[in-house]
Formats: sequence, C-alpha cells, structure tokens
Amino acid sequence: MAGSRYAYVRDFELGDAALPHTYLVVRIDGRGFHRFSHAHGFAKPNDAPALELMNEAARAVLREFKGHITLAFGESDEYSFLIDRASTLYSRRQSKLVSHIVSIFTGAYVFHWASYMHVPLQAPPSFDGRLVMYPGVQEVRDYFAWRQADTHINNLYNTTFWALVLQGGQTEREAHETLKGTYSKDKHEILFSRFGINYDKIPALFRKGTTLVYAPVATPGRPAKAKTKTELRTLHIDLIQDAFWCAAPDAAPGEAKGIEAPAAGSAIASAADGSTDTPDTPFYADPRRLQCAGLGALVLSDRT
Repeated sequence: MAGSRYAYVRDFELGDAALPHTYLVVRIDGRGFHRFSHAHGFAKPNDAPALELMNEAARAVLREFKGHITLAFGESDEYSFLIDRASTLYSRRQSKLVSHIVSIFTGAYVFHWASYMHVPLQAPPSFDGRLVMYPGVQEVRDYFAWRQADTHINNLYNTTFWALVLQGGQTEREAHETLKGTYSKDKHEILFSRFGINYDKIPALFRKGTTLVYAPVATPGRPAKAKTKTELRTLHIDLIQDAFWCAAPDAAPGEAKGIEAPAAGSAIASAADGSTDTPDTPFYADPRRLQCAGLGALVLSDRT
C-alpha cells in the first residue's frame, strides 16, 4: 500500500489474529433459509439433494484449504469447519478465515445448484459465519458432539412433525400441539405406532448429518517413506461415541483401519486431487459413507 499521508487510517484497524496453537472452528449458517427453502420447494422433513448440495459446497472449502481445514460437519443449513491448531493460514486472522470460508462456500453452492436441484435458482443464498477458538482435543470433540446431538434432536422432531402433517392430516398448529412436552421416546412411538416408521432405519444422512474428512488410502506396495495418498471422504457416522476419534487398534502408524483404495473406474474413484466425487449411486446408500474407524484420531494428532 502506498505510503501517502492518508495511510494513518490503518491505525484504526484492529488486529484479530486467533490465539496460537488453538483449534479453530468456523461455523456458517444459512441466512433466511426458511424462506429460501420454501421458495424452492424443498421436500419435508428432509430434502436429500439440497443436503448433498450443502455437502458439495463444503467439499469445495476443504479442497481449497487442504492441509489447514481437517474436518467438517454439516446439518440442515449449517456447516462447521475445523482448522488445524498448527495452521498459520492468513496469519490466523479471524476476519480473513471467516470471510474466505463463507465466500467459497456460497460461491460453490450457487455454482453447483443445477447439478443437484431440479428447479431454477430464484434468489441468491446467503450465509453468515463465526469463529470460535478451542484449547484442546476434548473441547473439539464436545463441540462436534454438540452439533450432532442438535442434528438428532431437530431431525427427530421434524420427522415426527411432518409425518403428523403430511400423513396424519393435522395442520401445522395441531402438530405443534401434539408434540408439545413430548420426549424422544414419545416421538419414536408416534412414528412407529401411527405411521409404521422406524426412526433408526431412516438414512444416516438425516439422523447423523455429514462429516467430511481426509483419509489415507492404503496403497499396496507403496514405499515406506512415500507420501501417503489421501482422499476426501463423505461420511454419515457417529461423532459422539469413540469409534471415530480413537485409533483403530490394528492400524499401522499414520493409517486408519478399513480404508482401501477404490477400484479404478468405480463410481467412487478418487479424482486427481485425491478428493472423492459424488457417486452415481444414491449418496446415502453408499456403504463407504458409514466406514470411519480411527479417522478422527488422525485429525486431532498433534502436529505442532
């Protein structure tokens, strides 16, 4: 920037670097998405293509910041991105991190709209973002457990609510009254006894949200010192229990259990950059999206 007599105005800028050696989480939320989803006719209680569009936008963020963002979790109209504690991306400036992640996510959401949605985009979507610093592994685990618990609570309510409206003939006001004061077990009972819906059989995409993480690919014959190839995995798994976060007992150092290179030419074969494209089969039916043992341990390994 030119050193003119006006440059003093920079003295009014506040430094906003995040604390060093802390995990950073940037969470973005759709702004006005109740109106946006209604305008575009999103299915109730869950619109699978709309959720996968969110996932595609999030994958664009992870590809852009590979090596810095190590994990992401999404539900409904929100996504959380975990930035490695050792990252010095943008000198850890909070405003830069939030604005760039929100910008890339929003741009990718618009760019990929026609690939997932069957109606024209009627209005530009918008997202806001915030950044929170977490000191250690336990806080990071608790954060993602909190967001997944929120996924379960909201989805169970919405699934029951819309069953009462769409299948039970109730008005939205009547459905709200029916569910007032109910517990999880009550909602399960309503779904099963009145509509024959076993909530536990609903696709994991809806019940558990989506987790994005880079995973090592086991390559037979790879030299011991060769750089491990990774692929961007899309998962619908449990983040509250230990299986994801704890290293598999029989995994070799730096590798996660059960991660095998996809067959050449398969619908889930890795792209050249190591990321996994959307499979041709229904995304929530891909069994690889339920395999996750030990991947979280790699995410939270201390690389400082």
